[in-house]
Amino acid sequence: MDDAARDFVAALDDDRRPLFDRVYRLVLEAYPDAEVTLSYKMPTFVVGRFSLHVGVWKHGLSFYGWEEGRDAGFCARHPELVGDKGTLKLPPDVAAAISDDELRDFLRASLTE
Repeated sequence: MDDAARDFVAALDDDRRPLFDRVYRLVLEAYPDAEVTLSYKMPTFVVGRFSLHVGVWKHGLSFYGWEEGRDAGFCARHPELVGDKGTLKLPPDVAAAISDDELRDFLRASLTE
């Protein structure tokens, strides 16, 4: 994790930090060499030519930057989480009901060729 991303994550409040930490853990389990940088003022996971931006907002997390159809069916199973322009909004209470396996599959599909 670069210094800018580390500072951003360190400043997260207690309400959003557990969900971010869960996503971070799942990405690193799948891609131990993933780069984590700050891009567009958001932590961004980079694997090869793919990147996934993670916005941390009042509602929870938002994912940006994955290509259409590269979500392992996650958006079809959770259409209520899909926003416009390739945004996936994930509130902590909803995330609690989603298994690590399902979330990991989404993250892998978003970051794999």
